[in-house]
Amino acid sequence: MNTKAIIEVNPQLPYSVEEAINRLRINVSFFGSDINKIMVVSSEPNEGKSFVAMNLWKQMAGAKEQSILVDADMRKSVMVQSYKISREDGKELWGLTHYLSDNKKLEDCVLTTDLEYGDILPNANNIVNPSLLLESSRFKGLLDLLSEKYRYVILDVPPLGLVSDGERIGHLCDGAILTVRGGVTPKSVVRNSIAQLERAGCPLLGIVLNRVGAGSGRYYGKYYGRYYGSKYYTDKYYSDKK
Repeated sequence: MNTKAIIEVNPQLPYSVEEAINRLRINVSFFGSDINKIMVVSSEPNEGKSFVAMNLWKQMAGAKEQSILVDADMRKSVMVQSYKISREDGKELWGLTHYLSDNKKLEDCVLTTDLEYGDILPNANNIVNPSLLLESSRFKGLLDLLSEKYRYVILDVPPLGLVSDGERIGHLCDGAILTVRGGVTPKSVVRNSIAQLERAGCPLLGIVLNRVGAGSGRYYGKYYGRYYGSKYYTDKYYSDKK
């Protein structure tokens, strides 16, 4: 039986943000049963991808969709520290890198949570170069195994503009949600990220436009909708989460 996770930092979101994430959940569900492994990615750091991944996972689990959040940012993950994730039994926290590199059992790395339908596979140990791990048959086998057990596998992955990890992971996913920081991320950078996803064979499910006001949200929404045909969501919530 899996050990339970303690997530100490679990702030109540403003109503507008809660509703934006809920709309995202509903729109993802419209893609149908073929969309199972979804990576949440950004072009650059500090665009809110981890925040979006965490809260989309919560919404899915809260809607009684069996879901798992996989922290696949093995180079520079901050999720464990930001949300203060630990094991309820007080033992050492194991996660994705332990499973892939140390041959730990999956049941020792996946944690249950207070959400009945929500489990989490954290990353408790950053490594310098996870490329070989991501290219291994063990990683692909892990995603296949999780996709059989869970309705949604939500992966938080490194920014596309920094390393090639996102493209490698995207090749194994059914689709991607691209988080964009409104008014900060250049459109050319977003275009390049979309091209990277296309090269990886990972369909763009939508764009989350993060940290913008209502006025600029309409402008960016019109722009991205015209050029990329993607769903978009705007809010005024400012988060320190990556």
